[in-house]
Formats: sequence, structure tokens, C-alpha cells
Amino acid sequence: MNDQQFEQNIRLILRNDQSGLKHIYEAYCPMIFSVVSVILKNRADGEDVTSEFFIRLWDIADTYKPGNGHQAWMIAIARNMAIDYLRKKSHETATAEIPDYLQERPSAEDRICRKLSLEQALQTLKQEERQVVNLKIMGELTFREIAKILKKPPGTVAWRYRTAMEKLKEVQL
Repeated sequence: MNDQQFEQNIRLILRNDQSGLKHIYEAYCPMIFSVVSVILKNRADGEDVTSEFFIRLWDIADTYKPGNGHQAWMIAIARNMAIDYLRKKSHETATAEIPDYLQERPSAEDRICRKLSLEQALQTLKQEERQVVNLKIMGELTFREIAKILKKPPGTVAWRYRTAMEKLKEVQL
């Protein structure tokens, strides 16, 4: 599915037409399952988070910004959902062992500043570089897998990634 077809399906979702979600599900369910399974290392949990991903996609379809690469966007969401799932699972275990008053949590201000800094740094990259960085880091994909998704030679993908990393180092996150 290309960006234009994805955007058409998002528009269908926004009109409460379930066929848009069905088309996206059929095209990307294996990819999303793969992304979350790598993180969760548990098939049942991977299936649960994959199902939750498509429910969430229905709910957040209006946040998709055309032109930024739909696969990277979906992978970032799926990855974040898997990480949140792990955190929730480990937090449930940890809170059972540690009293609330001893648990240290980062402040909301710290979390917002870190997120803004990263988003600002990523905005300094060209769209192609940002897409490769998202797929490599957020999607935890290899250069070969990214090359296949983007239909680019692996050498080009690796070069874009190295260039993007150099630019991000200059920004000094």
C-alpha cells in the first residue's frame, strides 16, 4: 500500500467507514505483529497489542499527517504501545513490591522537555532521513528491511541513516 492509498483509507476511517480499517489491517497486520513481537517476546502479548493497535488506529486516525511516511508512523505507534505494555506489566510487578512513597517518577515537565527536544531535533532532518531513523530506531528494523519497505538500495538507506545521525549529533540531544 502506498502513501496515497493509505491516506484514502484514513479518510474512510474518518467517515466511520470500517472498510478503510479493514484494508489497512489486511496490508499491515503482519508488519505490526512483527514489530510488537520483537519487543514483547511473547506471541499472546503480541497478538493482544496488535489487536489494540488497530483499535487505537481507528481512534487516532485524525492525527495522521500525510507526507511523513505512513509506515514509520504506524511502526512508531505500535512500538510505543508495546513498550507501554511492558512498562505497565513491569510496573504492576514493581508496585506490588515497592511502596508508593518510595517510587521515584520523572516529573511531567521532564518528560515534556525530553519529548520536545527529540521532536525538534528530528525536524532538522530531511523527510527521507527522518523516515529511515524512525524505521531503524522506533521500528527496530535492519537496513535491509527498511530498504525493502522504502524500495531503496540498502546502501542508500544506510547512508541516509548515517547522515541523519551526524545531523542529530550536531544538534546535541
